Amino acid sequence: MKIRNLLLVLTAIFSFAACTTVALTGRKQLSLVPDSEVLAMSAQSYTEFIQQSPLSTDKTNTDMVKRVGSKIAAAVVTYMKSIGRESDVANYAWEYNLVQSDDVNAFCMPGGKIVVYTGILPVTQTETGLAVVLGHEIAHAVAKHSSEQMSQQYALQVGGSLLGGLIGGTSQTFQNVVNTAYGLGGQLGTLKYSRTMESEADHMGLVFMAMAGYDPNYAVTFWTRMAQQGGGTIELLSTHPSDATRIADIQKFLPEALQYYKK
Repeated sequence: MKIRNLLLVLTAIFSFAACTTVALTGRKQLSLVPDSEVLAMSAQSYTEFIQQSPLSTDKTNTDMVKRVGSKIAAAVVTYMKSIGRESDVANYAWEYNLVQSDDVNAFCMPGGKIVVYTGILPVTQTETGLAVVLGHEIAHAVAKHSSEQMSQQYALQVGGSLLGGLIGGTSQTFQNVVNTAYGLGGQLGTLKYSRTMESEADHMGLVFMAMAGYDPNYAVTFWTRMAQQGGGTIELLSTHPSDATRIADIQKFLPEALQYYKK
């Protein structure tokens, strides 16, 4: 227990020394991993993943993914400029791909690297439904949740190294954390987000989709339908809040999101 307490103290020290604020929500987060490292590893893993994955030949749905992604990305860039934080997304190289797979999933890696699986389209059903999903996933990237998770792991591992007298090993510790996050050899390994981050992505995603011209009210319909698919087998729901909690929280976020919505 004493060692655990010391690790918590070290993590608190790191948090004080390297803390950033999430755009829109204002939540403070730990930031120890350079954006340049995260974006470089993300781009490499994304390229390898796309090379190994069958892209959909359905032009209509592929165009829809690119259209929805582009609209939300444009809204994000405009918003970040409006609050003086355009540098946060200045180095994003947005990409949108529809992958042929029965998996009910989608993701956006750091740097705006987006993948939608065809298996989720029967659940999204409409362009607005897809906007709910991409708003949420893009929010993860904009909020730098992957970097935050990596930073938390790094802080704990460095804390353990310091307690063990291995102060000189921090460089290797950093590389180990990065490799754990994104894997090597084309294996796309993403860190699991906490429930706090998932809820934050719901919040930000609603606002981003509204800014892009999509009705955020549809989020309640989509997540209700998603829950009926069986969350236990769906990666997109693996770390999310319970269905009732999520929908209740979304309803609380809606008034703010609707302020940005114009048909």
